[in-house]
Amino acid sequence: MSLTATSRAIPGTLRQEIVIDGKHRLITDEPEEVGGEGSAPAPHELFPAALAACVSTTLVMYARTKQWQLGDVQVDVAYDHRSTPRRFEIAIRLDGDLSAEQLARLEKVAAACPVRKAIEIGVVFEERIEQLSPSAAA
Repeated sequence: MSLTATSRAIPGTLRQEIVIDGKHRLITDEPEEVGGEGSAPAPHELFPAALAACVSTTLVMYARTKQWQLGDVQVDVAYDHRSTPRRFEIAIRLDGDLSAEQLARLEKVAAACPVRKAIEIGVVFEERIEQLSPSAAA
């Protein structure tokens, strides 16, 4: 399955309108200190958000299949985008009545979320740039 995301610059700003799989829309922006308006998350802020949502969703889906009561599920992801290699710290909080065995299994399930797997396995980039209309300067 291939997923798509298309970004279009909003003229006169650093904001981007993103369309995901032709169905979902979101806006990104940059902080004021780098020339944006700070009106939406910066693109690099979506990376830890995607990981947090993926871990949480994966846990909830798994628990449903087992009919385990997780209670409140909270996943905090701290992302150091300046370190090399990049660093994620993940803290998961569940307030359900779970055994040590269930918690151990949930830890493995959390580590198997698709976003984390993609990060761990690595990514290949294939890029191209094309000019839609010749510039007047050419």
